[in-house]
Amino acid sequence: MSDIAAPRSRWLALAVLCAGMLMIILDGSIVTVALPAIQADLGFTPSALSWTINAYTIAFGGLLLLGGRLGDLAGRRRVFVAGLAVFTIASALCGIATGPGMLIAARFLQGVGGALASAVSLGMIVTLFTDPAERARAIGAFAFTGAAGASIGQVLGGILTDALSWNWNFFINVPIGVAAIVLAPRLLNDDRGSGLRGGIDVLGAVLATSGVMLGVYSIVGAERGGWTSGRTLALGAVSLLLLAGFVVRQATAAEPLLPLRVLRSRSVAGANLVQLLAVGAMFGFQVHIALYMQQVLGYGATASGLALLPAAVVIGGLSLGLSARLNGRFGERNVLLAGLALLVIGRLLLIRTPVDGAYATDLLPPILLVGGFGLALPALTTLGMSGARPGDAGVVSGLFNTTQQIGVALGVAVLSTLAASRADALADGGASEAAALTGGFRLGYEVGAGLLVAAFLVALVVLRRPGVQAGEPAPKTEPTATPATTV
Repeated sequence: MSDIAAPRSRWLALAVLCAGMLMIILDGSIVTVALPAIQADLGFTPSALSWTINAYTIAFGGLLLLGGRLGDLAGRRRVFVAGLAVFTIASALCGIATGPGMLIAARFLQGVGGALASAVSLGMIVTLFTDPAERARAIGAFAFTGAAGASIGQVLGGILTDALSWNWNFFINVPIGVAAIVLAPRLLNDDRGSGLRGGIDVLGAVLATSGVMLGVYSIVGAERGGWTSGRTLALGAVSLLLLAGFVVRQATAAEPLLPLRVLRSRSVAGANLVQLLAVGAMFGFQVHIALYMQQVLGYGATASGLALLPAAVVIGGLSLGLSARLNGRFGERNVLLAGLALLVIGRLLLIRTPVDGAYATDLLPPILLVGGFGLALPALTTLGMSGARPGDAGVVSGLFNTTQQIGVALGVAVLSTLAASRADALADGGASEAAALTGGFRLGYEVGAGLLVAAFLVALVVLRRPGVQAGEPAPKTEPTATPATTV
């Protein structure tokens, strides 16, 4: 591409990045709806079926940080295209899978490709859009892709499964992936990266990847084995030791995988912590409200997906239409706090959900308030990337995405385990199945509200004043710094 500075070229490049992200985000939610059909067709046992999700989550979460650093060294466009190619091929393999083993292996490969493509996407956006107003709009569009894609995926997954077959939940990725692979070299800058001659921190990569993968594995397995089981505690302890070794290694390595200086930025560290809490609460909500509609109210897969569609519409309207203007006028921190406040109110409304809830009065209001994510996520993404220098944009992007995936895994596992335990206790006490399930979901909503309140407090305290990254302040002309939004 010869003139990426042209406005039209920049927005076309953003469209390619968003298309790649949409494919990856859709895949995460579209498959969930198809799980019963996959189980019936391929003969999965109930315990093995969860690995169609877990295999992807482990690979994706474990390789994001490494993928981001590879983008800084080898070139973000190369890593992005390579990730899309792996993801697209793996999607085709998933679609033609003839047994559980093949599908799980292909899902792991999908996670590898998704991690490589996702890890560098934000880094390319912040270097592509240097004007603060344009960058705010671009991040709003990218955030909308991630926030609304999950809701759209549930609807699309139900339609494809009912109208065609579960296989098409994977086949649909192939034309999108091919189109993005063809267009990416024409629209995205051929950044060379800083080069691999200095060497990549192999030991750090091994420690980080194995530590995160093992940690995610222990989290997703805790829902079945219990949080206090010997297996869960042992795996968690080993994961923490590996990650502690990784931190020590980064402090001493000549070419660290994650330069510890990036964590001295209040915006980077604070935004990642806020994201960990908020994303955990939001994805736990998505799982619980979908289960409530299907298991308690008797909705079908397609109907429950359509019931959540208003959230995607509101998120889209706020993130695409208002978030950039509000961020420019009031500042990302204040917009983030307003979005988190809306999410807390919505979660508190769900705590009173009855067994015989009505959609219009009991579900629609909190679903609409989920639109607060359309305000919070663009502001949070801008804050999380604002401390990144040009040479660190990839690894900061990878860190931000890694935090997101760990938040998803933790939120779903912790809230689902708590909800299931409460439901079992209520059932043992004589409650009906519907009442027991509803009571469990209410506990999940309560804990989710607590996580969102904690996220609000962290944003209020940690992201409290403008500034630049600690250590070596970036000059005012730094293309990836936004002085009005760094903290």
